[in-house]
Amino acid sequence: MPDRRHAAARRPPRPSLRRRLLTFLLVPVLGVLLLDAVIGYFVALAYSNRVHDATLSDNALTLSEMIGSDALRGELTEQARFLLEYDPNGRNYYTVTSDRHGRVISNAILQAPSVAVDAPPRLYDTELGHRPLRAATMRVPSRHDPDDVLTITVAENLRDRHARAREILLLTLPMQALLIVAVLCLVWLGVSHGLRVLEPLTSRLARREHDLSPIGEEDVPVEILPLTRTIDDLFARMRNMLGLQERFIADAAHQLRTPLAGIRLHVERLAETTDPAQRADAMNHVQRLAARAARTSAQLLALTRTQSPDLPDRDGMAEIDLATVVPEAVSMRVHQALACGVDLGYEGTDDPCVIRGDALQVQEVIDNLVDNAFHYAGRGHVVTVSLARGENDVVLAVEDDGPGVDDAFLGQLGERFFRVPGVDEDGTGLGLAIVESIAERHGARVAFLHADAGGLRVELHFPAAAPLKHHSPS
Repeated sequence: MPDRRHAAARRPPRPSLRRRLLTFLLVPVLGVLLLDAVIGYFVALAYSNRVHDATLSDNALTLSEMIGSDALRGELTEQARFLLEYDPNGRNYYTVTSDRHGRVISNAILQAPSVAVDAPPRLYDTELGHRPLRAATMRVPSRHDPDDVLTITVAENLRDRHARAREILLLTLPMQALLIVAVLCLVWLGVSHGLRVLEPLTSRLARREHDLSPIGEEDVPVEILPLTRTIDDLFARMRNMLGLQERFIADAAHQLRTPLAGIRLHVERLAETTDPAQRADAMNHVQRLAARAARTSAQLLALTRTQSPDLPDRDGMAEIDLATVVPEAVSMRVHQALACGVDLGYEGTDDPCVIRGDALQVQEVIDNLVDNAFHYAGRGHVVTVSLARGENDVVLAVEDDGPGVDDAFLGQLGERFFRVPGVDEDGTGLGLAIVESIAERHGARVAFLHADAGGLRVELHFPAAAPLKHHSPS
């Protein structure tokens, strides 16, 4: 129990569409808030600069009005000194120079650009001991000496400007944050309300038990249509698999009922008699019926396997050369042919016979066609497996010189459980159905024909992997 709790604690949280959407919205919104704070700070700084520049210009104009004759003696009036030195931190600087007398009064040496006389104050950036300053300078005629011109420069550091900008930012930032929180709350409500559109679909799916019909698209939002279509494809594959399973069970019950009933009958007969001849006959019937049941089961499994949707289609298969695969498959049946008294032969070609396919399934085709030929032709007959290369296809054929099949039954060959009337009932009627199923998966065409020797000829036309190249004689 503790291990289970620890495992549950270590399990990562389930993904949430609502949390994912809100996270995707929250990150950009926070980025916008940060960008807005930066932009807001620079806007506030620009506004603070404009206000301080206006004040600095006013200080220069006021100083020019208040300066008296005391300035020529290196002194300022009390009103002018109060105007310039109101800040105890000493953040204001001034310089007054005379064209005739040089620098007359200052608390710092400030460099001033050239300006016209009686022009408005000129604002500019300067430095004092690597300390950035903002200054205003102007030139005015001296009221005490008409031939003299005074240059008045007033400067201040930038600390107040940045402090005002931060104050403005701190005043506006909480309101912006509250606005963003309100937007996120509205987004939360909107996302929660929008996700309710999935409730009818989930309720409809929850009411299903064994229904694998398509979900449909009548109440499915466009955004999740790819998901529901994928689920519909999954349902289709499951229906196909269940259909194969049900058909296999039905076929097995149908085909195994007779041999199992026969086995039971002969076992009861074996138990009731003491006659050695009857017991031997009963054992022979049991062995024959058991072999038939085993072969039927194997062919049912092979047929179901060839129809499985999990197997790759022709485009997903590798290239194989039938000129190599077919002779090997035929050689594996030589011992059985000798035991059955059948002359098994192979006629091939020197051209490569490359197709896209599965070598094991091709061998399954040859095994079923050869078994069918052995069964229908019988002892003393000839069975020939041939391989030929066409322009765009590869032809695999198996024929015999047995009694053949009437025209009335040729069209029914390949149907499940069909057996030509008048032959031994040991056959299952599944061999040619397996051949048809494998051929369909390989994109091949099956043809049932009369052989030249009078028996049955089965041809499979496989699409060639590459067209045959004709080489002109040199």
